[in-house]
Amino acid sequence: MSQASPLTEPIYSEFGDDPDLGELVEMFVDEIPDRIDQLLSSLEARDWGGLERTAHQLKGAAGSYGFDALTPWAARLENAAHESAAEEEIRRATEELVAVCRLLRSGTP
Repeated sequence: MSQASPLTEPIYSEFGDDPDLGELVEMFVDEIPDRIDQLLSSLEARDWGGLERTAHQLKGAAGSYGFDALTPWAARLENAAHESAAEEEIRRATEELVAVCRLLRSGTP
């Protein structure tokens, strides 16, 4: 699967060095592989509702944990799945969101 995302550098939370939120950010980042698995499983099953739900959850959580860079990618997939866009568009939006998710890091640069 091609990973087409214009983002290539690691993405750190704006809260990564916050003593109160750093641990929560780390837990969120640790859960990302499971979220990626959910996205890819839903994509392969052509479960657009599942993709929409997972993208919606990621969109909300990303902002809460200081990963604003992820939000537009999750919103794009959420909208594509919600509107039953062409499968190619949904596939591309999923692949791009997965690529961005793989860039998330806890801590600070």
